[in-house]
Amino acid sequence: MKRRDIVLASAGAALTGVPGLGLAQQTFPKPGSTIKYVVPFTPGGLTDMMARTVAQKLSEAWKTSVIVENKAGGNAQIGAELVAKSPPDGNTILAITLTHAANVSLYPNAPFSFTKDLRPVALLANSPMLVVVPTASPIKDFKDLMAVSRTKQLSAGSSGNGTPAHLTMALFNELNKTKMIHVPYRGGAPSMVDLIGGQLDVVFSNYPESIAHVKGGKLRAIAICSLGRHPGVPDVPTALEAGMPGLFVENWTGAMLPAKTPDDIVDKFSREMIKIMYSAEVEERAKQQGFRVSQKGSEEFGRFLKSEIDRWSRIIKTAKITPT
Repeated sequence: MKRRDIVLASAGAALTGVPGLGLAQQTFPKPGSTIKYVVPFTPGGLTDMMARTVAQKLSEAWKTSVIVENKAGGNAQIGAELVAKSPPDGNTILAITLTHAANVSLYPNAPFSFTKDLRPVALLANSPMLVVVPTASPIKDFKDLMAVSRTKQLSAGSSGNGTPAHLTMALFNELNKTKMIHVPYRGGAPSMVDLIGGQLDVVFSNYPESIAHVKGGKLRAIAICSLGRHPGVPDVPTALEAGMPGLFVENWTGAMLPAKTPDDIVDKFSREMIKIMYSAEVEERAKQQGFRVSQKGSEEFGRFLKSEIDRWSRIIKTAKITPT
C-alpha cells in the first residue's frame, strides 16, 4: 500500500465519526449549485494558478460547478472581506497566501477579522523566495550581497508594501544589520523589468515571478530561501548554505471558509483538497508552476497560520512596515 493511500485511508477513518459527515456528503454541494473560489489577486499569478487547478479537480470530483472569481485590490483584503461576510454554506471559499498572515498586523482596523471571521480549511503548497540580481551586477553571490549591503545602501524592489518580497527584504535587513532602500511596485512583473534594466540592485522574489528570467539569462539567482535546494535551480545554494540560516521564507497558498461554516463541510473540503494535492498529476503541475506540494488539514493549517501571523507581526513591527 503506497504512502499516500495510507495517509488518505487514515484521514478517511479519522473523519468517519464526525457527526453529520454522512449527511453533508449527501447534501453538500447541492445539485445544480455553484461554488465560488475567490482569489483576491489578479488572474495568472501564483495563487490564481493553484486555485484554478484545485477548482477544476473539485468540479470533477463533486460533479458541480466550481468557478474561480478574481477579486483583487486592497493588498488582498477586498476578496478576503467578501468571503468573510459570505453565508457560511460552503458555497464561497477563499484562496489565501502569506500576504494574509501579514495583513493581520498591517490592517488592525480592517472591517472584518481575519482570525475570527474566517476558518482554515487546508494548506496546499509552498513556493520559496528566490534572491535575484541582474546578470551584469558586480554582486556575484549571496555573500557578496551580504558584504556590499553593509557598505553601500542597495535598492530592493518588491511587489508592494507588506508583500512577501518586502517582508523577506526586511528579514534580510534585520539579520544582516543593514538597511536597503525599499522600492515598491504594483506587482512582481514591473519590479522584474526594472531589475533587468539595472534600476534596482536586488529583488527577493517569488520563485515563479523570476525563474523564467533566470533561465533566460537576464537575472542571476544567488540564493533560495528554503530549507533545501530547489530542483528547478539545483546549483543555487540555500540562504542557510550561503551564510544566513535565518532567511527561511516560503510563500504559500491555502484555503479558508467563513467562520461559521459547519465542521462537516469544512472537513469535506479539507479531505478532498488534500486528496487532490496528493495526485501525481497535480503534484507535477504544481512543480511546473514553481510550487512544492505541502498539504495540511484544517487543524494543522490553523496552527501553521497562527505561527505565520506571529512571526510576521514581529518583523512588521521591527521594520515599521505600513501598507502605504
